[in-house]
Amino acid sequence: MQLTLYGRKDCCLCDEMAEAVAVVAAERGLGVVKVDVDGDPALAAAYGHEIPVLCLGPARIVAGRVSVRALRALLARHLR
Repeated sequence: MQLTLYGRKDCCLCDEMAEAVAVVAAERGLGVVKVDVDGDPALAAAYGHEIPVLCLGPARIVAGRVSVRALRALLARHLR
């Protein structure tokens, strides 16, 4: 499975989530793809005001601020 992190450049909240995602993805052996929503008008419209948004496959896992601990718990529920 792969995680997709939707965000944008120069977004401190996106950077914060990226750090948490990197830790948990490494623990779980998951790949991570970062997508800049500003590069696609459809993505900007869909996620622009909610970034960062983390998805596992097609499932939306979390948006906004998340800690490593909370992300571990969220992914545990989705990876059963």
